[in-house]
Formats: sequence, structure tokens, C-alpha cells
Amino acid sequence: MPRVLLAEDMHMVRGALVALLSDEPDITVVADVCDGDAAVPAALEHRPDVAVLDFDLPGRDGLDVAGELLERLPGCRVMILTGIGRPGILRRALAAGVAGFLLKDAPPDRLAESIRRVHAGERVIDPALAAAALNLPPCPLTARETDVVRLLAEGLEARQIAKRLHLATGTVRNYLTSALLKLGARNQVDAVRIAQAADWV
Repeated sequence: MPRVLLAEDMHMVRGALVALLSDEPDITVVADVCDGDAAVPAALEHRPDVAVLDFDLPGRDGLDVAGELLERLPGCRVMILTGIGRPGILRRALAAGVAGFLLKDAPPDRLAESIRRVHAGERVIDPALAAAALNLPPCPLTARETDVVRLLAEGLEARQIAKRLHLATGTVRNYLTSALLKLGARNQVDAVRIAQAADWV
């Protein structure tokens, strides 16, 4: 009987998901939170079997939360629930160790079934998205360089990126320089364009 934590920032969507899962006799929602910063503390308190995380959470994103959950609660399996069906995001999720990747436009009954399968030890991924992810060229950036370029794409400057990632500003500038070289970019704007076009951020 899977115990589930839900992390979804849209209150109406989160409420609908809680209601949907509450109708399932074998699934219990033990916690629901509205941002990434609250997800890990809630998981440590309630010890869910499966954490269903929105990819694009405020504060810490779903993949960042997934990484910490898998490290601190190895018995908790993680699913990403997202409206962003891009192969690059799936590839990053799989690299982070998630067990499921479900699109928000999937039929409602698929969520409960996916939770059951993930809880049983299976990996649940949309087949078409998985095939597209396999055909992507490998990303030349390290995980940290990818984080830096992703925040750069959000419009953050080096100082702000450093604060968000808990790094020194000089370290962030080094990551940016390395990323520009690896991407063959002329400048930071060009680096973001190249990385987004290749679906690496």
C-alpha cells in the first residue's frame, strides 16, 4: 500500500491530485506541499514510499529535490510529474535516478497505476518520450555547468546564481567560462540559445 508525498505548486491541481488519489483504496497521500523547499522536510517527517514531484517547482526544482530524496531516503521512489514533455528533461530525470516520468496530460487513472508500478520497483516512462530521449546527442556540460546555464537562462547574473547554488561568484564565473568553451558559444546569450536548442537545459 504506497504512501505518497505530492509536491505541486498549483493549488487547484494539487487539490485535484489529492482528491484523485484519495479515491484509490490502496494509496494514501501522507503529505502535499506547494514548493521544492518544503518537499524534503515533509518527506523526512512522513517517510513516503513514493514522492510525486512537479518538475518546475518554486524554490528547488523537482530534480534537485529528487536527488536529495534519493540520497537521504533511499527507500522512497521518485516520480516526476510535468507538463514539459521534452526529451532532454526526461534524460536529466533518469540521470538523477527517478523511477517514473509522467506527463500531466496523461489520463487520470494512469497516475495511480504509475504510482503502484513505481512502488513495486518498476520504472514508468512514456515510450515515445523515452525513444526521443535516446536520440538526443549527449550533453557536453557537467551537471553543475548545466545548473549554471539553466539559471543564466532564467535571467540570473553570476552573483545571483552563486547565491542560489551556494557557490562563490568566482566559481560560477569559472563554470560559465567552461560551459561557453564546451558549447562553442560566442557569449552567455549564445550559450543559453545553444543549450536550449539542444534541449540540454
